[in-house]
Amino acid sequence: MIDDSFLSGSSHGTNINAEQQSQYEQVFSAITERMAEFMSQGLEAHSPEMQKAVDDHYNFILQFWKPDRNAYKSLALSYVVPSEYHEHYENVAQGLGTYIYEAVVFYADNNLK
Repeated sequence: MIDDSFLSGSSHGTNINAEQQSQYEQVFSAITERMAEFMSQGLEAHSPEMQKAVDDHYNFILQFWKPDRNAYKSLALSYVVPSEYHEHYENVAQGLGTYIYEAVVFYADNNLK
């Protein structure tokens, strides 16, 4: 399982208990693992499989806030530039942050206002 301990309650702007934290980490880890697998299979960021994973990612995020197109793309940018998120994704698979960024941009441009 991927270490998603950086998903602390304070970073979500809400107080969550240990059980909720564990559930969030499990869901987030499963989404991340699917994305990494799609990348390793050579699927394009705009592939239907990856876009479904991005949709799951977006719906996961909706538990904490509702980003519009630009906000969601800005979040994904943090997966590319030096940040805790970038480090996390690069520890899963080299290039994963960029892959997710490209997929999120495609998703946001085609699905969000």
